[in-house]
Amino acid sequence: MYTDTTATGLDQQITALLQEPTTTHGLARALRAAQKELTVHRTHLASQRAWPNGRIDDTPRKVQIGGGAHQIDGYFNIDIALPADLLWDVREGIPLHDSTVDLLFSEHFLEHIDYPRSAKNFAREAHRILGPEGRLITGVPDAAFVLHQYPEGTDDSGKMIKSWYGKRDCLDHINTHLDLINYVFRDQDDDPTYHPHFWAYDHEKLVQLFTEAGFSTVEPWNFDPELANPKREWGSVYVVATK
Repeated sequence: MYTDTTATGLDQQITALLQEPTTTHGLARALRAAQKELTVHRTHLASQRAWPNGRIDDTPRKVQIGGGAHQIDGYFNIDIALPADLLWDVREGIPLHDSTVDLLFSEHFLEHIDYPRSAKNFAREAHRILGPEGRLITGVPDAAFVLHQYPEGTDDSGKMIKSWYGKRDCLDHINTHLDLINYVFRDQDDDPTYHPHFWAYDHEKLVQLFTEAGFSTVEPWNFDPELANPKREWGSVYVVATK
């Protein structure tokens, strides 16, 4: 049976292995990724004990998923790390009751969960918790925007790098426009702060994903800086999916 003691023991073993000089680069990367997942798992289990049926008592009408530091007034924020109103791993489902939410919002979240299992499960869960004519607004890095400028590259390449990766230690490794594409599509930077990209999206893919989940319409969303993070507008694609 898996317990917190088991998780702590695994974490200690991983820490010890990472300190071993014989631990190879590839194994060290995998171990650091496993440590991240152990932290997520422990956090999720703690919340799950409080809500063992996977549904909280509250029925918020406006919900943000994976907002991080971007808090929105009047929205109930579900995330795996603080600050959040509820700590939960939404790859395992959204812990809200059926047909209770009017508006669900997320941005630069979807690309950080695995496809197809978690991404398609998120789309289905979003459809489940929304009430009649409820709306999901979501935004992601726009793969089409980046690919459109390949292979020549443009002045926008430098703007993208500065805007998206200016605070990272990977700048010396973005040497060509194709490097930039690789970071957007599958950011695997071995960094404890950032999380990898698992899938790339454009407007067409977002339409397909949410239509398959049962949404009646999926349309472009006109960016609203009072809701979305103004820093995310450039180079992103947003849609509004209506149940």
